[in-house]
Amino acid sequence: MRTCEEPRPPNGQSPIALAAGQSEYGFAEKVVEGMFIVVNSITIKIHSKAFHASFELWQLQGYSVNPNWQQSDLRLTRITDPQRGEVLTFKELTWQTLRIEADATDNGDQDPVTTPLRLITNQGRIQISLKRRTKDCNVMASKLMFLLDDLLWVLTDSQLKAMMKYAESLSEAMEKSAQQRKSLAPESVQITPPPPSTQQSWSQPFGVSPNASSIGLYFDKHDMKESSYHLLISRLDLHICDDSHTRESGTLKHGMLGGAMQLTFRRMAFDYYPFHRAGDACKHWVRYSEAMEARGQWAKKLVSEFQSKIEKL
Repeated sequence: MRTCEEPRPPNGQSPIALAAGQSEYGFAEKVVEGMFIVVNSITIKIHSKAFHASFELWQLQGYSVNPNWQQSDLRLTRITDPQRGEVLTFKELTWQTLRIEADATDNGDQDPVTTPLRLITNQGRIQISLKRRTKDCNVMASKLMFLLDDLLWVLTDSQLKAMMKYAESLSEAMEKSAQQRKSLAPESVQITPPPPSTQQSWSQPFGVSPNASSIGLYFDKHDMKESSYHLLISRLDLHICDDSHTRESGTLKHGMLGGAMQLTFRRMAFDYYPFHRAGDACKHWVRYSEAMEARGQWAKKLVSEFQSKIEKL
C-alpha cells in the first residue's frame, strides 16, 4: 500500500453486485458474506514519503457473526428492513499474533539516526458492522471496534519522537481524506422502499407476512446512527525509557541515563465519531452517560450563538 497525496474518488457500487449482473443487495452479496476465510500469514507493507511500515498477521480468520458477536446460522448474521431499504451485516476478524514495524525512509525529512518503531501483540480481534442500502449496496454507516487483550509496549524517547514525526507526515493526507468523507457523508433523507424482488418473495412462505414492527424494533436496536471507530485495550503496560547517548571520536559513549517511566492503563478506550455534528444528540454513543448531558447543552448553546452571528452577517 502507498499513501496518496490526494484522496481517491469513492469506489461506487459494490464490485460483487456488478460482477453478478445485479444492482441491488442479493444472492451474490450473501454468498460472499457467508464465506469463512483463514489465512496462515499475511504481510502488509505501507510506503510513505517520510517512513515505511509493515504489518504482519498470523492465523488470521474472518467470518460472519450475529449481532451478539457469536457464530450462528448465516441467516441470523444480517438484519434486513424492507421498509427502510437497508440491511445490517456483522463481521469479525481474529488473529494470533500481530507485529507492527515502522522506520524512516532514506529520502524523508527524518533524522539520519532513527530508531525503528516495533510493536508485537498477541490475540486480538476486529468487529465490523455495516449498514448498506439494498438497492445499490452503498455503505451508509459503519462501526469498527479494535479489541486487544494485555499489551506490553517498551518505548524509548527516540521512538516517541519518531512516532510524532510519522503522525505529522500523515496528518495532511488524513485531513484531506477527512474533508472528502465529510463532503460525501450521507444526509438523513427518507428512502423509499424498493419493490420486492422475486428472490425476496421466494424467501417467505406462502400466506405468511413478516411482522414489520418487530423487524423495525430489532433493526433499531442494532442500527448504527453514524459511522464510528473504537479502540479498546484491556490492559496496557507502557514502559518509556531514555536512550540518550553522545558520539565522540567515532565511538559510542553512553552518558547518564535520564530514567524510565512505567504507565499502566486498564480498560483504555478511544471512540471517534468523524461525522458527528455539533449540537446533535449523543445518546447512541457506545459509552454514553448522564454526565455527557451537560456537554450536549453546552454544545447546543455554542451552535445557536454561531448561527445567530451568521444570520447577522
